[in-house]
Amino acid sequence: MKDRSLEALGLDTVPAKEPLTYPGRPTPEPSLLTGDQLLQLDVRPLRLGEWYVEEQAQQRRLDEALAGLGQAGTGHRHPVIAIGSNASPGQVSHKLSRLGLPAAVPMVPVRVRGIGVGCSGHISPAGYVAGTPFVDPEAEAVLVVTWLDSAQLKAVDATEFPDYRRAILPGDTFPMTMPSGERLSGAYIYFSAHGVLSGPGGTPRPGGGDQAELLTGLLAESARLRELLGPDPAAWVHRAGADRSVREQGTRIFGEEGWVLPQTDFLPYVDDSAELRLYDDLPPLGGFLES
Repeated sequence: MKDRSLEALGLDTVPAKEPLTYPGRPTPEPSLLTGDQLLQLDVRPLRLGEWYVEEQAQQRRLDEALAGLGQAGTGHRHPVIAIGSNASPGQVSHKLSRLGLPAAVPMVPVRVRGIGVGCSGHISPAGYVAGTPFVDPEAEAVLVVTWLDSAQLKAVDATEFPDYRRAILPGDTFPMTMPSGERLSGAYIYFSAHGVLSGPGGTPRPGGGDQAELLTGLLAESARLRELLGPDPAAWVHRAGADRSVREQGTRIFGEEGWVLPQTDFLPYVDDSAELRLYDDLPPLGGFLES
């Protein structure tokens, strides 16, 4: 049987530890993350829990495999559109495992319409400039959706707040098509509370690419950033990752350079109770599917 470890698959990179690798490699196919393993899912024209997962040379339905691990089935999980490193199995495993939670997460590339991927208007605690979604009616992209149980969702909330807010996107406004051809009726998404970085043309600067290239471009466009964080991307992430005040100053420079576009299009979909739900049980969004 093929070695399905994250290391063997080249998916074990953790951007939180290696900032210039951000956003990491996303899962390339429908999979079940289990700790440091990424098991392939056999897509069926059925609901997610009825897809098959291959483990130890045998196949079981995904919900049966999750139950065998003592974990919640797909109907009790929350679909979350992953932007940036939350699509990376190595990063997801790191986030959950360091908090003592099981890293058992279905991860599925889904075709999503109406969402573009840009760069957040702030510098993250790890020192990189993270991604953020923005509304673009013309956009269509394959984005990884993770199915998190309630405890996992609360844990990810804690890693995202206060820099990101959580919204619930309706599937009729933002069509989300599974590899099986079925449609999600809705999914959560995190978007930056700091706005979106603009490019030289005043439109959102594309995100999701090479972090070193992004930082090199930002340094070239701002003498103040070069003085604070230069001369190169390695110096940027070292200085920013080591000093909160440097990150805050760099974030202020983004705004003072006139680069930050406000994030308002997601506001009608904001899950205002998300902060409270860090401490309360929440009913699953459920990953409900439409034919």
